[in-house]
Amino acid sequence: MIKNNYLLLLISDLIDSIGKKRVFTKMNLRWEYNNVRIKEGDEWKAAFSMPEGLFESMVMFFGLTNSPAMFQVMINDLLSDLVVEEKVAVFIDDVMIAMETGRT
Repeated sequence: MIKNNYLLLLISDLIDSIGKKRVFTKMNLRWEYNNVRIKEGDEWKAAFSMPEGLFESMVMFFGLTNSPAMFQVMINDLLSDLVVEEKVAVFIDDVMIAMETGRT
């Protein structure tokens, strides 16, 4: 297994990026890894043995080596426009939405 060395931002840098905002909403993405599909043909890499036989998972689960880094890459890609505009800060499964005022 080749480890994904995706660098996470420091939490202090994330806070600095949205620090001038006044209204915040936080979301915790529950069961996030279970929504990331393992690349077709690579399911065997996450296989484990059960009494009924070999089980090959179709989605990532938390115990996999690259799950946190892969999820961070995916969520940063999905929210890249909002991150660049400093409207959203993302740290693994926590998303903070920041606004100047309570009005949109």
